[in-house]
Amino acid sequence: MCGIVGWVDFDRDLRLERAAVRAMAGTMALRGPDAEGLWAREHVAFGHRRLAVIDLVTGGQPMTVEHDGAELAAITYSGELYNYRELRQELRALGHHFRTESDTEVVLRAYVEWGEDFVDRLNGMYAFGIWDVRRDRLVLVRDRMGVKPLYYHTGGGRVLFASEPKAIFAHPGAEAVLDADGLRELLAFVKTPGHGVYRDLYEVVPGELVRVDRDGVHRRLYWRPGYAEHRDDLDTTVRTVRELLDDVVARQTVADVPLCALLSGGLDSSTVTALAHAALTGRGEGPLRSFAVDFAGQTEHFRPDAMRATPDTPYVHDVVKQVCTDHEDIVLDAATLMDPLSRAAVVSAADLPTVGGDIYTSLYLLFRAVREHSTVALSGEAADEVFGGYAWFHQPEIVRAETFPWLMIGDLKGGALNRDLVASLDVEGYRAGAYRDAIAEVDHGEDTDPHNRRMREISYLHLTRFVRILLDRKDRMSMAHGLEVRVPFCDHRLVEYVYNTPWAMKTFDGREKSLLRAAAADAVPASVAGRTKSPYPSTQDPRYERALREALARVVEDDSPVVALLDRQRVAELAAAPYEYDGFATDRRAIEHALSLDLWLRRSPVRLLL
Repeated sequence: MCGIVGWVDFDRDLRLERAAVRAMAGTMALRGPDAEGLWAREHVAFGHRRLAVIDLVTGGQPMTVEHDGAELAAITYSGELYNYRELRQELRALGHHFRTESDTEVVLRAYVEWGEDFVDRLNGMYAFGIWDVRRDRLVLVRDRMGVKPLYYHTGGGRVLFASEPKAIFAHPGAEAVLDADGLRELLAFVKTPGHGVYRDLYEVVPGELVRVDRDGVHRRLYWRPGYAEHRDDLDTTVRTVRELLDDVVARQTVADVPLCALLSGGLDSSTVTALAHAALTGRGEGPLRSFAVDFAGQTEHFRPDAMRATPDTPYVHDVVKQVCTDHEDIVLDAATLMDPLSRAAVVSAADLPTVGGDIYTSLYLLFRAVREHSTVALSGEAADEVFGGYAWFHQPEIVRAETFPWLMIGDLKGGALNRDLVASLDVEGYRAGAYRDAIAEVDHGEDTDPHNRRMREISYLHLTRFVRILLDRKDRMSMAHGLEVRVPFCDHRLVEYVYNTPWAMKTFDGREKSLLRAAAADAVPASVAGRTKSPYPSTQDPRYERALREALARVVEDDSPVVALLDRQRVAELAAAPYEYDGFATDRRAIEHALSLDLWLRRSPVRLLL
């Protein structure tokens, strides 16, 4: 995993701009701590920060491919290609000669051989830019599910691209401007495809190829969840899911650096951990290391709430005992979660204010601890979106509602922001339009069953709007420490298969994630297989709540720039009175959001244009 940047300008000699490209890449030194590289020609310049995972010696970037002494193409690449060995054999049979063992060279030569159709052959998580010397064009590509980020910025006759916005805004001609439309996107919590939040900033949509040439910017989706008839019976379906999982996890355990698993004691991470350990030991490697996050006193003083019925740690230890991983619990206390340096680092890594509060900070601190031992980690992220794991998938009133389901659960509704400002933004209208656009994308094919059609829509919303928020969070918090997190449940083969499985099969045992539970039954402890879905943990420590309220009061006293955006009466209420932690933590999230906005405005070179 790495950090990539690039600059294309058909009216400028970019061979003279190497210092600017180096400065852009330098903002992502944490993403790529092992090496840096630059490549520049007349109208294009690439930069790269490398985190070495595969082919540690010869896999440096940017990388070029030549024929008869002439350059054909160059690439700056971030990610992992899990079928690179098969593609390399195929390309060798077609006459290609490889000088490295890296997946990067496979991607580059695949483009040279098959042109833009090469994307259909890729299996992995990736974001990259290729300069086609023969055609004088840039090709940007992002993986199907959006595990790896990729942004581009237009203006001034140039196109800039990078793994993170901060790298783009390090360019002297790109300004970080947040206008009303960007603030709507921030508050809506729906992840509009392609929206980069900042003005003139765009995301390459997951499953999209963007071509830049002298005629402008051209976009093409090469993948999205689509309809396919499911013909397998239940037993065959469960068996196929398990076979896919075995193959996916085995592929993702390949690395030339230490690898571990992130374990929460839930069905998703426990399945990945068990299958990864089996894959490693089957190759004579291992044991697998595993890590879990916990909060001081959480297990002993746990209070069930609307979102979490049980603490994670007992289930984590059940998995460790059965699977025999080399395990470590990372225990965090309130003071650590409120550490100003860590909280500022979270906002810097995210490039935006967040509403997740301690969830973001604890992830950041967990990944910092993990990175002391491992360079690659496997995660159970995305299983809930793929298999239908959230409670609201199974609540009829939420399923029927014509909005994004997750907004029906503890909606922040503007938090502590000025009510007149929130009203002028019409966030509800923005969400309604985003919902209509998303539903219009769903392909129902020949399916005429009303309930199955609706559940396909609910699944589509989660796969194309919700999970991308979680994947972005995980990427930013992990790569802030140079830790590569792989997400087996985002393998497009698994996603496509389960997406088209009838809803009755997905819930055949009357519970959430029926298919996954059945497929992993022999791999995980019975306690885990029977456990109800529990989200990522959040601290219940009352000292953390008090520290938040005190921090909010200080923000007001200091007359921070954020105060102009806040509702003073609402802020006074939040700062003065303890709140009841109910699992949704709406009041706490409002405070966290205000504090995050404060840090962002103080530390980021952003200009508000509201």
